[in-house]
Amino acid sequence: MKPVSLRRVFHIPGYDPIHPRRYRELYRSESAAQAKISGYEIVVQGGAPEDSFHWSVQSRIDGQAAQARIDVLVWSDIVRASMAQSIAATYWQLVQTASIYISTGTLRRLMWLRKGPIIAAFYPVGMLLGQLLLAVLLGWWLGGVVQTGLNAAVVATGLDGGIIAAAVGWLALLVKLGILGSVMVFALRWFKAQDKRLFAHYLMHDYAFSAQHLGATPPALDTRLATFTDQIARALQDPVDEVLVVGHSSGAHLAISVVADLIRDKRLPVDGPKLALLTLGHVVPMVSFLPRAKHLRADLAYLATQDALTWVDVTAPGDGCCFALCDPVAVTGVTPPGKRWPLVISAAFTQSLSPARWKALRWRFFRLHFQYLCAFDRPKDYDYFQITAGPLTLADRYRDRAPSKSRIDVPASKYTSLALP
Repeated sequence: MKPVSLRRVFHIPGYDPIHPRRYRELYRSESAAQAKISGYEIVVQGGAPEDSFHWSVQSRIDGQAAQARIDVLVWSDIVRASMAQSIAATYWQLVQTASIYISTGTLRRLMWLRKGPIIAAFYPVGMLLGQLLLAVLLGWWLGGVVQTGLNAAVVATGLDGGIIAAAVGWLALLVKLGILGSVMVFALRWFKAQDKRLFAHYLMHDYAFSAQHLGATPPALDTRLATFTDQIARALQDPVDEVLVVGHSSGAHLAISVVADLIRDKRLPVDGPKLALLTLGHVVPMVSFLPRAKHLRADLAYLATQDALTWVDVTAPGDGCCFALCDPVAVTGVTPPGKRWPLVISAAFTQSLSPARWKALRWRFFRLHFQYLCAFDRPKDYDYFQITAGPLTLADRYRDRAPSKSRIDVPASKYTSLALP
């Protein structure tokens, strides 16, 4: 068991429009908190401006020193471009996305796995439709008040039986409809301005992005993934002990495809660094269950048998936004002979967080989805900062770890076809 002195880490975020600086500051604050709780030392320093956003970490854990460079593989610009939609376009996305998941039978299959992510998927649909309904009701009510007032004024003048009264009646109706439209526009714009708290538009764009090509990777993202692969391939030439690829949320399936391409294209040097893949809070079935996700399904099946890497998948039942303890290979129905990966384990939020901390976070669903990147006040064997900056490789850290007993490995996808190699 050779300790790690130097490590390269590549973090692939989920569908997130925020600048990667957010991840550095999160790492800085949460690593300091975890180090204080667990009794080790860790120091984070910002990296010099280069062609990627990164930072450096120095740690001393159990008397052993280690260094790491952590790069965020950025695709937030693609996310922002996909979110640059009008309100009307967002509602059209709602119709399209819902029809895709329902008509293909994918939604029904996903419901077999976990309720949490399905509720999360229904949330933006219900919220957006609720906002639309409120906007219509408010506009109709205000328009009705004005229309009633105009009609009452005509009656008061004694002209309610003639041509003038009819004209005023039509005018009142047009005013009502104009007020309805104006109020709807104002209300829907106001709701969108509150989306930093409501997340309805954000989540709708997220699901629409995954579904727009029925599971196939969008061209712009496909090109970016090739760039990610090149960056990691260069790091594998460096004199480091481990290259660790981390994929969080929807970044998990991107990380799977990137690592599969690395190995498939024979870009691992002989006697090079150990290669490891850590997937956190994955939502792989949201994509892999779609009919045209043939490349992703092929990547899942391919990585599952490879001895050139260690792949650990970490989720938690307390995270309602992920497919907790669902083996992404098995539930997709592409388990190959000789399957080795991933090792599916639980971050066990209810055990690794104190009752007080769990109570504070329990209903903060989106914050919990990021808990994998944060400190635990009662840590068990999952510690993001020891994994990314500590002296043990991912393989050594989980060498004797059995998979979680409650993992789900029953095939559930309707579509299991693979892209040809």
